[in-house]
Amino acid sequence: MTPAFGNRSALLDVLERAGAGRALRRIGLVEAAAPRPADTPEVAALLSDDEFAAHAGDLAASLGRDRHEVLAEAAGYLREMGATHTRRATGDWARFSRWLTRAHDLVTDSEQAQRLRSLDRGQSLLFPFSHRSYLDGVTVPAAISQNRVTPPLVLAGANLDVFPFNHLLRRAGFVYIRRSTTGNDVYRFALRWYVTQMIKNRRNLCWSIEGGRTRTGKLRPPAYGLLHYVIDALEATNGLRALIVPVSVVYEQLHEVPLVTTEARGAGKRPEDLRWLWAFGRSQRERFGRAYVEFGEPFPLRDRLAELRAGDAVAPRAVERIALETCHRINRATPVTATAVVCLSLLAADRALTLDEVLATVAPLARYLVRRGRRVAGAADLTDRATIRRALDDLVRSGVFACYDGGAETVWTVTPGQHLVAAFYRNTAVHMLVDRAIGELGLVAAAEGGENGLDTANRETLRLRDLFKFDFFFPSRSEFAAEMAAELALVDPGQAGGLHQFSPADAQRWLRTSDLLVAQLVLRPFLDAYLVVAERLADWPDDEPFDAAFFLDECLRVGRQWVLQHRLASEESVSLELFKPALRLAEHRGLLAAGPQAAKRREDFRGELRETVRRVRVIARMRQEDLL
Repeated sequence: MTPAFGNRSALLDVLERAGAGRALRRIGLVEAAAPRPADTPEVAALLSDDEFAAHAGDLAASLGRDRHEVLAEAAGYLREMGATHTRRATGDWARFSRWLTRAHDLVTDSEQAQRLRSLDRGQSLLFPFSHRSYLDGVTVPAAISQNRVTPPLVLAGANLDVFPFNHLLRRAGFVYIRRSTTGNDVYRFALRWYVTQMIKNRRNLCWSIEGGRTRTGKLRPPAYGLLHYVIDALEATNGLRALIVPVSVVYEQLHEVPLVTTEARGAGKRPEDLRWLWAFGRSQRERFGRAYVEFGEPFPLRDRLAELRAGDAVAPRAVERIALETCHRINRATPVTATAVVCLSLLAADRALTLDEVLATVAPLARYLVRRGRRVAGAADLTDRATIRRALDDLVRSGVFACYDGGAETVWTVTPGQHLVAAFYRNTAVHMLVDRAIGELGLVAAAEGGENGLDTANRETLRLRDLFKFDFFFPSRSEFAAEMAAELALVDPGQAGGLHQFSPADAQRWLRTSDLLVAQLVLRPFLDAYLVVAERLADWPDDEPFDAAFFLDECLRVGRQWVLQHRLASEESVSLELFKPALRLAEHRGLLAAGPQAAKRREDFRGELRETVRRVRVIARMRQEDLL
């Protein structure tokens, strides 16, 4: 009789994935390393490849293990990852995914799609995407396929390997990859070869460059693992070509934002299982606006690698540089939504506003975006009353904003307890304003410094670029200098023809007369979080080993205390997502090592953060005076 699963090979695969593989091999029913009819193309190719077997033997020798045992284990991992596209599974998944994403209307750019179709020949297209929702892994491949580009294989976390949908998704192009591979040399070996084989087969691939969803709304630091394997594949095989196509995904609203903001404050994450999937799908019943998928500027990976390898100073960090460049291009492609600007407006005011007051707050920002050539989602007019009113009302329906119409005028405010959700939406646009915010702090330094205002501002902006390099994605120093020059030309049009010196009085006047001050909105939440880390680090005994888990927990507890004391501007700063980049910076500066010099370096770090927070408060006071 034919097994219910289709054939003997398929049944054996199911039994192996259920954990019975070792027992089956012991009794001689299976030869794990031999190709099977049910194997996907990449798995079958590798298990027929003498070179793969030889390298597995080398690995076994280095580990002091039996060659056949290591090869069998690697084969099991390959089958765990193995994915392909079948017509039936792809169709079934397309119908299910339409139900899963029914809360949003997908919006893509037809011109971008046409360019991708012309590039989709003779090379792999690699689509690293921003990750704000579980929906991204559905939305991005749908945007690619619907625009007649070869459907990609989606490299997904094994936490989403949920029965029974996992078997469907493997045949709809989903490759499940374990998130933690520490100490598992055989798994990493199998993954490296599997990625190489996908590139050899000229598969298109997409994955989250961040490795996990953002909890703050802004792009997280990149994960290097998959990109490292892709680069290894290119460098190990002559003639392979791959093009990185950065992808931005941004939503007008998301059902899961309240949950991820609580996770950022230390709450436990619910494990993904069948009940979770059903609950997540049901939560999408309410319409939540549009999902915008934007494809950033592509770049050939091999060519960029060659450029980086040519520089001795950069070569050891080539993978890191490519990851950061990818993130920078994702940010450049990410448009500003009306949701983001109205959240910025009400968070800035910290009180109820009328529609006219919201429009008056948004107008300078809208002009700034136009002058700097920044993208607006759906090409919306952010000065249009109907557009802003719709965004306000949508946020009222979702509970983020509250509306009061019992007085002479209707007013809107952030609902109590929803400030973190509003901040999440604001942060989807924060990358557009970082240059502006840094430029403002540069002018504060110039206003307080010596007569050479331009040099003082330049030193300050470069210091801030270094301070925030683990939280934001900056271009090269020369490009950054050009961005700062463009910002200065906006506050003083006379600088547009070429930078020239200015006095402290000039800097003070430009700040006082500016209709757009954003440093307190864009950088204050991060600086307050950095200050918590700096203060607690300065109090850490310099002769004790550093315990990161204990330290971060202490930062959360002290941060909550400081919010109650109004020592922090917002509870938004009490977040692991903000503490961790600050701790990475401290580690980069050698502040976590014990020793007699630790106390002095940590004290200097605290002093630097205190001074930077003081300067951002100067901007906050100027902004408050403008609102009075």
